[in-house]
Amino acid sequence: MAGLFDEQADVYLDARPTYPSEWYSMLASRTPQHSLAWDVGTGNGQAAIGVAEHCEQVIATDVSEEQLKRAIPHPRVKYLHTPLPISEDEFIASIGGENSVDLVTVAQAVHWFDLPKFYSLVTRLLRKPGGVVAVWCYNDIAVSPTFDPVMKKFHDTTLPYWDRNIQYLFDGYKTLPFPFESVGLGSEGEPAALDIPKKLSFEGFVRMVRSWSAVVTAKNQGVDLLSEKVVKEFESAWGGSTLVRSVAYKAFMLAGKVKL
Repeated sequence: MAGLFDEQADVYLDARPTYPSEWYSMLASRTPQHSLAWDVGTGNGQAAIGVAEHCEQVIATDVSEEQLKRAIPHPRVKYLHTPLPISEDEFIASIGGENSVDLVTVAQAVHWFDLPKFYSLVTRLLRKPGGVVAVWCYNDIAVSPTFDPVMKKFHDTTLPYWDRNIQYLFDGYKTLPFPFESVGLGSEGEPAALDIPKKLSFEGFVRMVRSWSAVVTAKNQGVDLLSEKVVKEFESAWGGSTLVRSVAYKAFMLAGKVKL
């Protein structure tokens, strides 16, 4: 997974939406203690610094060193590169030890993980009772009745180039295994639907699409999915390259605690 995101690390940092501060408040309100959090697959640290507003310390890990080089500094966030396979015991010790973590967060990443291994780590690390794990993602953008069909047409052209793990994202995490007790923010088979409102320029939209792993994979195979012609179609449906639109990223969340 690391190599998949290394080469678009700069555009990834610039293009993705910001998760609403209310999400972190909702998670904090369901977490009895706020000493230590673990943000997994942190990328540029966007979720980690949101969590840090409610937690004394955040350990933010990623397998991609290029992403971490661009991570946003924060006094309560410690970034940790995790490139090599290590034992579960060693990894748990590097985070804080068993029963030490109050909140585990995964933004836009859990569908890439070895889920049984990850859930085993979460179960051992979370403070019991009360520690919470939350995973979320977004898989679509709602712009306008004119633009959305053009987006759907483009999305269909990308399908052959996505990793198979991305199916969890496409179905809104409805089929993602999530063996935890619900805390009222989605549960296995029934993720909570959330929107991410954003003011977005046309240039910002193009940067976001250019950062998609499928677009990068296709380009590496000699296929330019985001050709000049396609960009022009997008621009026309958008309403012009200078227009800034109010859009909604369609997101979903699963949150829970260890079943005792």
